[in-house]
Amino acid sequence: MRTELYIDGKWVKPVGGGTCLVTNPATEETIQTIAAATAEDIDAAVKAARRAFDRDGWPKLTGAERAKYLRAIAEGIRARQSEIARLEVLDNGKPFSEAAWDVADAAGCFDFYAGLAEQLDNNPEEPIALADDRFTSKAVREAIGVAGAIIPWNYPLLMAAWKVAPALAAGCTVVLKPAELTSLTALELAAIADEAGLPPGVLNIVTGAGSVAGQAIIDHKGVDKLAFTGSGPVGSKIMAAAARDIKRVSLELGGKSPFVVFEDADIDQAVEWIMFGIFWNQGQVCSATSRVLVHEALYQRLLARLIEETGRIAIGNGLDEGVLLGPLVSKRQYEQVIAAIEAARNAGATVACGGIRPEGFDKGYFLRPTVLTDVPLDSDAWVEEIFGPVVCMRSFKTEEEAIELANSSRFGLAAAVMSKDDVRAERVAAAFRAGIVWINCSQPTFTEAPWGGYKESGIGRELGRWGLDNYLETKQITKYVTDKPWGWYIK
Repeated sequence: MRTELYIDGKWVKPVGGGTCLVTNPATEETIQTIAAATAEDIDAAVKAARRAFDRDGWPKLTGAERAKYLRAIAEGIRARQSEIARLEVLDNGKPFSEAAWDVADAAGCFDFYAGLAEQLDNNPEEPIALADDRFTSKAVREAIGVAGAIIPWNYPLLMAAWKVAPALAAGCTVVLKPAELTSLTALELAAIADEAGLPPGVLNIVTGAGSVAGQAIIDHKGVDKLAFTGSGPVGSKIMAAAARDIKRVSLELGGKSPFVVFEDADIDQAVEWIMFGIFWNQGQVCSATSRVLVHEALYQRLLARLIEETGRIAIGNGLDEGVLLGPLVSKRQYEQVIAAIEAARNAGATVACGGIRPEGFDKGYFLRPTVLTDVPLDSDAWVEEIFGPVVCMRSFKTEEEAIELANSSRFGLAAAVMSKDDVRAERVAAAFRAGIVWINCSQPTFTEAPWGGYKESGIGRELGRWGLDNYLETKQITKYVTDKPWGWYIK
């Protein structure tokens, strides 16, 4: 396991000698001690990124030249997929099968943006038709500069790829801070980038506390762009801090996403997608469809089947074969989810199943997947993101009621609808106020498609060509092309 900071192409110890403990959430054991950066270390990382951008010419390379590095990183990830996935399990707790999927997706993300980097060479400028033929004009897209990226703990390597790959493809240089709880695979990404021959300073990875290292990135005047995935309150603070220097900002924040199931839906398929929408990654997913609305004609039968199938989910250490639900990421997260369940019960909700530690697990932050019913609409359980394997169930009578309940949230990251009636499904999808909408499924995510939310769920889009646009500025270049004098002051 890598333990030092990666700055300017070198592994270095933090100036202040600070450290963070890495805990395995399945055993509660400390498995490693890694570096904790301070503002001095962040300053060194930003200066390295600044040199690589301003002096050493990373943005001056062609898109095809940058693409070679991105593809080499992708190959490096694939070559070590099982090893990296195992680190992800030890660090985050998710089942190995999920971690391996994430690692493969991360490699694919670097490949995808390598292709977009090459496309930048094909369309370096866009001619602009002007009403005045004495001028020509064109628009060109250029890298913003130094990007400061701060990522969460739920998808450690994949969230790093979502930010690093498009930023490097665009010609930006990067200072990446992974979550202090889950930094191991980000450090491995640094090692892979180093092995791929990425020039010094182009990618810097600094570990440490968000309140120290993360804040130093946010405040640094050498950073041109901030990209953050995490909670709404932290996103709000980042946006306010960025306003001081008018930094470019993209934010992917929380959600409380609805899943509307109509009476014609197949019960087995509905239950499968409901479970995938909330129990995947232990429910620690910003887009989790945690508010499920089921038509009253189907509600009782679907609920009974959901409870039955939820009880069959294999819980355990993510490295054990067949496990589909691992521990929550930390003691703090475990306690917060338990407290949210208890608050829901006190507000009048019924715990239909789960909500407690599974039998036989004396160690680790394990929680039985939980189904809440009779959840009051004004309760925190219905309104606030719990970020755990907890789903809230309600019935509805009409399509209009379902849409109103679905949209009645300050969040708007994702939403899902299930119906055999394609016309109705498309109509409801169009009515959702959310940035991501799934029909007859929940949570599939593709690198090619835009990702981001409405309302308090964020600003901007990641993935696809929209992710690349996050790291590009548009410049107008206008030229006076006639020999005739302008003649305004000098006749």
